[in-house]
Amino acid sequence: MTDRKISAAKPRPKAYKLSDANRLHLLVTPSGGKLWRWSYEYDGKQKGMAFGAYPRVSLSDARVKRDEAYTILSEGRDPQVVKKLKIEANIEAGRQTFERVAREWHATVRSQWSKRHANDVLRSLERDVFPEIGNLPIGELTPPIVLAALREIEARGSLETAKRVLQRISCVFGFAIAEGKVKTDPSERLGEALKPLRKGHQPAITDLVPLRKMMLAAEEDYARPVTRLGLRFLALTAVRPNELRSAAWDEFEDLNGNAPLWRIPAARMKGDLDRKEEIGGDHLVPLTVQAIAVLKNIWPLTGGGPLVFPSARHAHQPMSVNALGYLLHRAGYRGYHVPHGFRAAFSTIMNEWAERHGKKGDRAIIDLMLAHIPKEKVEGVYNRAAYMPRRRELAQIWADMLCEGLPDPFVLVARSARPVSTVGSRRFKPAPVGLEFRFPTRRRAASA
Repeated sequence: MTDRKISAAKPRPKAYKLSDANRLHLLVTPSGGKLWRWSYEYDGKQKGMAFGAYPRVSLSDARVKRDEAYTILSEGRDPQVVKKLKIEANIEAGRQTFERVAREWHATVRSQWSKRHANDVLRSLERDVFPEIGNLPIGELTPPIVLAALREIEARGSLETAKRVLQRISCVFGFAIAEGKVKTDPSERLGEALKPLRKGHQPAITDLVPLRKMMLAAEEDYARPVTRLGLRFLALTAVRPNELRSAAWDEFEDLNGNAPLWRIPAARMKGDLDRKEEIGGDHLVPLTVQAIAVLKNIWPLTGGGPLVFPSARHAHQPMSVNALGYLLHRAGYRGYHVPHGFRAAFSTIMNEWAERHGKKGDRAIIDLMLAHIPKEKVEGVYNRAAYMPRRRELAQIWADMLCEGLPDPFVLVARSARPVSTVGSRRFKPAPVGLEFRFPTRRRAASA
């Protein structure tokens, strides 16, 4: 058979065949169609396969298909069945999108994480990955396709987030490999293509005078009073920003007494699942006079709800993760200080103070106040409630130094662009009237 013979073949009243080698033939129909067919014998039965229509499938293409089918037949397999299974496998592979497999992975491994971390992982995939590659079959993803999704994260300056998302993408591919859905991980070497993180800690001002200047500049911003008071409270307590954002009123003890305390549940602290489930693992923050002043001024605004620093839109949700950072950016400190930087400021300034004026063991107590776990535990169980009297003294020393020259927290409320009575939006449920900044008595007693 040649292309000339095929082109010259004309339709007849009845269908007829033009034969080629090894049972390949072209069926010419009365309507003028020219269809490739291949006949073969399998398990004692005569069978046939269709290879498509000419000229879409050329003579050479038809011969390649015949040879491939013949190879399968010589291995003792039915080419028609193999073709059908391959089509079904391709359809199923198309259904196995990255998002579908990623959600299966997340459902499998989430039990080993805290609920908060599991939700954070899924949200990061939903925000940064699924919109880009979620609907693509996972088996068809290539390194350039995955890298393009990561570049979108880098483009907004979130280099650390890009690396964290890459780790999670790689975990999804590892799960898919184990499940037999894919054979390789296209994200395996992409870390080398991402922009490097700036070495060292997060930006932080660790000198007291410039730190006060930064606080003054940020607190002059016409942000919500809740945001400005949140920044002041974060600086005073040196907790992690996420711990502050989710602070609940029922976590505070003895606010009307002599030993006010913020008990942050272990489940909300940074660490693995063992840390979050640790008995006696609550982090205790002694509250200074200045910290109580912040709470007294925010109580009329948010005391009627569960959270101390709620979102502007929903009283039952924490303030935005970016609210404090944007406040510092607007004050002109982008790249110089971040909310997490107050921990470095507290550590640096207080350790320098301890060297000149402190007592023996103050450095270890400062680490305890930052919820740092010592590398070598002297006691069998790490006592997170230890040294509370000295911790109160150090916290007050820090607050006195930090707040020198800063305005009273009431001023931060009065600086609102709107009247105090409407601060924060009508979604806020204000504290009951008539308390005169007196807090309700909480169930738990102070652990002083």
